[in-house]
Amino acid sequence: MKTNMNRFARKTIAVLTGLGLLAATSLAQAEGRISIAQQFGIAYLILDVVQDQKLIEKHGKAQGLDIKVDWNQISGATAMNEALLAGSLDVVSAGVPPMLTLWDRTRGKQNVKGVAALGSLPNYLLTTNPRIKTLKDFSDKDRIAVPAAGTGFQSRTLQIETAKLFGQADFKRLDSISVSLPHPDATAALIAGGSEINSHFSSAPFYYQALEGNKNVRKVLSSYDILGGPATFNVLYTTQKFHDENPKTYRAFYAALHEAAQFIRADKAKAADIFIRVQKSKLSPDFVRKVIADPENDFTVLPFRTFVYADELHKLGVLKNKASSWKDYFFEEAHAYQGS
Repeated sequence: MKTNMNRFARKTIAVLTGLGLLAATSLAQAEGRISIAQQFGIAYLILDVVQDQKLIEKHGKAQGLDIKVDWNQISGATAMNEALLAGSLDVVSAGVPPMLTLWDRTRGKQNVKGVAALGSLPNYLLTTNPRIKTLKDFSDKDRIAVPAAGTGFQSRTLQIETAKLFGQADFKRLDSISVSLPHPDATAALIAGGSEINSHFSSAPFYYQALEGNKNVRKVLSSYDILGGPATFNVLYTTQKFHDENPKTYRAFYAALHEAAQFIRADKAKAADIFIRVQKSKLSPDFVRKVIADPENDFTVLPFRTFVYADELHKLGVLKNKASSWKDYFFEEAHAYQGS
């Protein structure tokens, strides 16, 4: 009986050891791969530089790791969030509000949090309607193009301002006239004129193009006006699982983002060339350099004024969970730096 028990114990240990080795092998295989998705526009310049200069691969090799990077381009926060939760992407990028929505929804489950900011850049609400001077002038005859109607950065920013103007109960007033449309398509519609799209909450470089391409296009307001100053536009975010199971890959990615931000500050002309090459843009180098050099645009990985969204969207009931600070919804690597 004792022999049988010993034999059983040995078999159990062998099985558990095998499972442990299998788990370790799976974890090791997971390290060294990362799939990233970005959207369109110069707001993703940091990622363009990371991709072009192969900075993730560089920082991976510094840790003795060969990293395979899969780059994707998707329009709209909804598609980003769905892909992240489905596990088809490791890291996605969108405005601060969509990231906060996913942080809120996944607390205690996938625990989605921010990796880093992609820069403090304004969005401009543009229109060709001469009657519109403020948000109060929009009617049901107008159409505002945004990448993700009702849920994306632009819509949530408008909701915050709408709540101030019309009261919290009516914060979705402009959702009914918002249309989901990628920035390039919305810009083309505004420049051409003649379509139902007569307004666009636009990011760089698209609002520069629209303002130059059609003399009837005017700026109604900036996201900086709503948020009280320079603020983070887009962020990168991922799940707790990816963060925890791929420490070397994550560190390499985070270091690559910081190096890319430094690269842009040091050589804006070269950064402009990289944007044109990676995005396959037809914009002139001089135009892109002008956008990058605009003092309103700060290509930094440090988050600024993100807590305005966390606080205001919680008041509106969009977020169920109340954050105590920006550190609640960013992974700890970002905590070593200043943020808000």
